[in-house]
Order: sequence, then C-alpha cells, then structure tokens
Amino acid sequence: MREHRKAIEYDLVSRTGYTINDIGRSLDWGALSSFIENLGFDSALMRELEPEYHIWDTRAKTNAILADIYDVLAMINVNLVSIGSGKKAKRPKPYNRPGSENETTKRIGSGALPVKELEEWIEKKRQQYVKHD
Repeated sequence: MREHRKAIEYDLVSRTGYTINDIGRSLDWGALSSFIENLGFDSALMRELEPEYHIWDTRAKTNAILADIYDVLAMINVNLVSIGSGKKAKRPKPYNRPGSENETTKRIGSGALPVKELEEWIEKKRQQYVKHD
C-alpha cells in the first residue's frame, strides 16, 4: 500500500470519489481490497505494476495495430492486382501515422472536380487500360 499509494489514491478518487483517508471510515478494507483486485490494465496501479501490459490497453496501441493491418492489406491488394495484370506492383504508401511526414495529408486542388471533367478523366483512364489488355 505504501509503495503504490499515489497510484491507488488516484484510482480511488477518479473512479469512486473516495480517498485513502476514507479507508476504515466510509470505505472498509474489504471494499478497498475488492476494488484493487478488480482494477483493469487502464488503471494507474497497473501502469506501475505491469507497464508492459498497460500499453496493450491504450487507444494508441489499438490504432497502431489497425494501421499495421491496413498496410498489410494494402500490400496484399497490390500484389494480387500485380499477379492478375502481370505488371510489377508499385509499393503502396503506408497509412499515415502521427508524427510522420506523408504526402497523403497534403491537399491537392481547391474544390470538387466538375462532373464533366471527372467523366472525361475516367473515360481516358478506361481507354488506357483497354489498350493494354
């Protein structure tokens, strides 16, 4: 209790409104014991006791895993298209992560493309692919 007093008090106050001074008065020792035994990986106490497990319960870790999955799926998709077309695949850009410089965050143009221009561009691309087949 003494070694992890600040973490326990933080968890108590933030989750229940009790403080260490309430133990033995309005909060009995059994309730405190039950509270501590049922704290999850997102608690301050768990951050102190098991820091390597705490990181697995964070949104940042989940987002990093999802970005990795996105990158793998993009690579699989490019490889499958490459196999079907017989052309060498262009490596896809990784999903933009915080702190990384990535061209996908740059804005190109000032607004929406007019429908007529979009239709012409699509037809041009369609013709290019038809000529290669």
